Amino acid sequence: MSCFGGRFSPDLFQNCCNANDMCQFDGDLSHVVSEPIYVQKVYDAVLFHLQGIKTVTNQTFSPAIPRGHRLKRIVDIRCRKFFNPQNTGDPNNLKLNINTTISGATFVQNANGEDIVVVGPDGTYSEKLIYADTSACDERGRGTPLFGTQNIAVTGDVQVEIDLLLCDRYDHEIPFTVCAKVNIAQAANPMTLTNFFELCMPSSIDTAHLPRFTEFCNPACETRLATNNLGRDLTVCPDGTIKANLIIALCITCEKKLLVPVQLCVLSTGFVQLSAVNNVACEEFPNLYPRQTQSQFSDAVDDGCDCDHDHGCDPCGPPEPCDPCDDFDDCLPYPPQPPRPPKPQPRNHR
Repeated sequence: MSCFGGRFSPDLFQNCCNANDMCQFDGDLSHVVSEPIYVQKVYDAVLFHLQGIKTVTNQTFSPAIPRGHRLKRIVDIRCRKFFNPQNTGDPNNLKLNINTTISGATFVQNANGEDIVVVGPDGTYSEKLIYADTSACDERGRGTPLFGTQNIAVTGDVQVEIDLLLCDRYDHEIPFTVCAKVNIAQAANPMTLTNFFELCMPSSIDTAHLPRFTEFCNPACETRLATNNLGRDLTVCPDGTIKANLIIALCITCEKKLLVPVQLCVLSTGFVQLSAVNNVACEEFPNLYPRQTQSQFSDAVDDGCDCDHDHGCDPCGPPEPCDPCDDFDDCLPYPPQPPRPPKPQPRNHR
């Protein structure tokens, strides 16, 4: 039995899936239309890679090696951040507490001295309004620089997994996985990483919306034996417990952005259409999104008429001197012409 309930490392990555292809395009450029969308434009952004090192001595792993088995070698060592989805406030969760100060601009505050935070594209209150007197650089058509200092306090745990190759008394090789939760730092004494940045700020005078500042980071971790030596860094206790000396590297990617709400024109091939899993008890289902109301789509909306598309009366085509709601006999692409006289037929001479 391993810490995965008998599921060893070769089986860990097979329970995966493929997502639906929601966007389809037939290659016909006449189906590409322009769409106005109301979004946030990124005026400037900077990206950082930060690294922190944590050394661990005599870290205990579980479960213990079964009796009658011996350790042959290490197959793999993995590390991932610990997260408890049932409790986001769990102190064991790996957390990044970001504290950013800026000069050359200021965060907009309310009457209580609190920074005004607005909703970002992620759906959370993740953006701060920012202000600076940008009139001097606005006259030159340039941005106004601002400088910042970022301090990241890292707390919480990571999950370390070691894939071992064991041999039983009959020299049969058996894969076995042990794992441990390793603490990086406590809230009282966090691991602190510092970096500096510069951003180019757009106008805060000639705009209806103040620029917004946002930042987000994503941590990952890598681990190895402290000296890359199995005999020195790994110990098997008499009861089968594994203890190891490790070096854990925290790899953090951070990005800072300056954004302003804008309207953009984008090229689109239409709305996303998913193939629904229909219930056999229902024949029709309502729409989730409204139909298009633009001029190039208005003729394609079903207006209740029963028009025969197979006979040339296409409501999606150009205007024609006919009413698609009338009978097909009156729906002709051109005004009716008088009938032609019949051609004379040749006589049979005997």
